[in-house]
Amino acid sequence: MRNRSFVIGCGRLGASIASYSSQQGEDVVVLDANKESFGKLDDSFTGYTIVCDATDASELEEAGIKNAYEVIVTTGDDNANLFIAHICHDIYEIPNIFVRFDDPEKGLLIQGKKIKPIYPFQLSRDRFNALQLQRGEEE
Repeated sequence: MRNRSFVIGCGRLGASIASYSSQQGEDVVVLDANKESFGKLDDSFTGYTIVCDATDASELEEAGIKNAYEVIVTTGDDNANLFIAHICHDIYEIPNIFVRFDDPEKGLLIQGKKIKPIYPFQLSRDRFNALQLQRGEEE
């Protein structure tokens, strides 16, 4: 039964998503190769943390990836993120996959798949634009 949300990479973005999902009552598993990264999670985080190399399918399987209904891949390495997203899509057929890319060209490599890209620069730009509009309304 697919009942868990997996966040792969516990940097600022991954920790923030995992903490928020946990606060919303989701069953969250966070994977990272560095145990110290889990210190970025909120004190209220109630999910699971597992140290593993998510580019290794056997370690993903050991972590329980088969139980994932959702995977959010947020490591700082676009190539690793792409590889992990493809493993989750092609091998484990996870229905909801989100992947962080710094390079928008990487998005071309997931076209035609049910993998949704996250571009931090785009989110920051959109937030900036919203703040500019808000400023204009206040003047």
